[in-house]
Amino acid sequence: MTSSGDPRTTLQLRQLIARGFRFLHPRDARGELAAVVGVRAHDKVIDVVRLHHEDDALAMRMPADEQDILSPRHFWWRRRGSATRVLDELLELPDDRTA
Repeated sequence: MTSSGDPRTTLQLRQLIARGFRFLHPRDARGELAAVVGVRAHDKVIDVVRLHHEDDALAMRMPADEQDILSPRHFWWRRRGSATRVLDELLELPDDRTA
């Protein structure tokens, strides 16, 4: 994962942490950062965000009983695009609804 360090993305990630997201930093076979993955379970849903690159982010909201949260079969909301846009939309989701 590479980034030019957009300060908005840093602020958005801090806002997600304040909302209870936990982040993982998986590495590839060479030990380099492959992605930043955030997960938060709440109100019978699971929110997941994967940041692969500044221009490649994916966020989803799915039922809490979804078996594979990285490749879910069912989801209520999903966005892919630039990190700042996807994170903005994720931050706008209401906590008390499924979509």
